[in-house]
Amino acid sequence: MRHGKKINHLGRTSAHRVALLSNLASSLVLSKNKRIITTLAKAKALRVYIEPLINRSKEDSTHSRRVVFGYLQNKEAVTELFREVATKIAQRPGGYTRILKTGFRKGDNADMCLIELVDYNENLLATKLDKKVKTTRRSRGTKKATDTTEGVVAEKTTSKKANTKEVDAELETKVEDTVVNDVKAEEKEEENTDAAETENKE
Repeated sequence: MRHGKKINHLGRTSAHRVALLSNLASSLVLSKNKRIITTLAKAKALRVYIEPLINRSKEDSTHSRRVVFGYLQNKEAVTELFREVATKIAQRPGGYTRILKTGFRKGDNADMCLIELVDYNENLLATKLDKKVKTTRRSRGTKKATDTTEGVVAEKTTSKKANTKEVDAELETKVEDTVVNDVKAEEKEEENTDAAETENKE
């Protein structure tokens, strides 16, 4: 029985699992758009592995760099994390990564997903700034409202909350679609370039 064992072993030994997560974290930090495609189980394990390192990068000191290097074992990834990523996520208190499901892999039908750094998704940030729900604050005067007026105010607030939740859900679905389409387009471009290179070699 595995009661209370919360770590997903990913079908690997301890050393193999640590090396896998270190390589995934380095590739996420060094990637161009700060996003990688992997399985859902690996992405969830990577999120737990990399978020404390990103939090550590907010304090740029020799000790912090050595601690992060002990996990990543990659000098380029450490410099990128402390120079570029740390300045971008300086104001965020946590939750630096986002996981978006992309479907199932052909062959073994594994659940695939895309993990990215939240502050590097320009599409989501732009849409959230544009479609922010406007609310007004008005003075209500003295506190002599009756039960009926309180009921009306409560109904209005619940309706506003429902509208904001619907808008957020629509934005998230749109961003997921755009991200998945971008990834598919990049994969097609890579396949075309590989095919062109093989033709030139022949």
